[in-house]
Amino acid sequence: MEGVGGERVSSTLRPGIIAAIATLVLDQASKLWLLHVFDIGHRGTVSVTPFFDLVLAWNIGISFGWFQNDNPIAQLALMAVKALAVIALAIWMARSRTLLATLALGLIIGGAIGNGIDRLAYGAVVDFALFHVEIGGKTYNWYVFNLADVAIVAGVTALLYDSFVGVPAAKAP
Repeated sequence: MEGVGGERVSSTLRPGIIAAIATLVLDQASKLWLLHVFDIGHRGTVSVTPFFDLVLAWNIGISFGWFQNDNPIAQLALMAVKALAVIALAIWMARSRTLLATLALGLIIGGAIGNGIDRLAYGAVVDFALFHVEIGGKTYNWYVFNLADVAIVAGVTALLYDSFVGVPAAKAP
């Protein structure tokens, strides 16, 4: 694989790039399919199992719906912060010394870019997966999320594992 300027991408970086691209493609494909083929917007809540539903939710905030704000300036600021975070994560990934950290950073980058594309295209992130449980006649819902969110959480979990259990020389720059 060739990098910018024709230099070869190191074999340690390649898995992270592949993870980022795979995450981005799967995330965007799932959202496009749900929005335009399955037409989740017109179907409403679709029960898949007794504990899992497909439901369309437009997230104008950040993770877990925090800081909900549809102000265009706030949205631009959020996109700028996200772009800077992706750049910082890419630099970290390029310097990573373990496969686990490289893959984890690739998952986070791919997920962040996927959600960023949503924000640019729709003004909000497309969320669709909802886990819930009924206890004592009351329903408890988890946050509505998407595949990019799953990749980000998995990536952060893997980074934490790598930082506490991984090779000491592989710590972040």
